[in-house]
Amino acid sequence: MAARSKARKRALELLFEAEARGVNVGELLAERVAAPTTQHPLPEYTVTVVEGVLAHWAEINEVLETYSHGWPLERMPSVDRAALRIGSWEIVWNDEVPDPVAISEAVELVKGMSTDESPKFVNGLLARVSDVKATIA
Repeated sequence: MAARSKARKRALELLFEAEARGVNVGELLAERVAAPTTQHPLPEYTVTVVEGVLAHWAEINEVLETYSHGWPLERMPSVDRAALRIGSWEIVWNDEVPDPVAISEAVELVKGMSTDESPKFVNGLLARVSDVKATIA
């Protein structure tokens, strides 16, 4: 697995864990940077992704709610929400990642960790975000 793919997976795990535990994502990130729970510190790109998602949290949620057509955020599986937030941030606010790569990576994140329908849902929603990104940022 490529370094950025691993970093995205760690970012997804942090976002998911914070939601599952009902803790602040920023505080959890700070804890993990200060005292990693594994032998390896968090990859720099994990920190970048989580901080980017946090910086645009409300905007990302609004975009996802607007374009998910009948699927409010709270109805989506939490893994999907985390992957969609990461993908949306990369598409709209991170010029270093091409949109197709961001979409593909988000789809890969949910393939083994969410429902059978999740890859198609994540792909479709992020493709729409990519189509309208000029109106978002």
